[in-house]
Amino acid sequence: QVQLVESGGGLVQAGDSLKLSCAASGRTFNTYAMGWFRQAPGKEREFVCAIIKSGSSSYCSDSAKGRFTISRDNAKNMMYLQMDNLKPEDTAVYHCAADQVLHNIVVINPASWGQGTQVTVSS
Repeated sequence: QVQLVESGGGLVQAGDSLKLSCAASGRTFNTYAMGWFRQAPGKEREFVCAIIKSGSSSYCSDSAKGRFTISRDNAKNMMYLQMDNLKPEDTAVYHCAADQVLHNIVVINPASWGQGTQVTVSS
């Protein structure tokens, strides 16, 4: 399994931008679909975005569409989530996820996930 470490979270104001990073271990990064899910206190985990192995196609939830952009750099074993026009309801712990099947990330049942990075958006 791949090991994942997130970074880039923080406290920002509504309307600000933030870029999360996910560093993956191992030499098989490009065999994994990757994605992000988030969990706010007292709420269920929520799918955010996912990207296919090559990085040529991605999919985001309705709440993320138009504001968040997922990308990956297979040469660096890195994945990113650019978040623009942040809203207080985006406040959550954001987890990086990996699975060889994209669907498993979308339904939030990935083979691997990281510890998460906190994003807090104040109004």
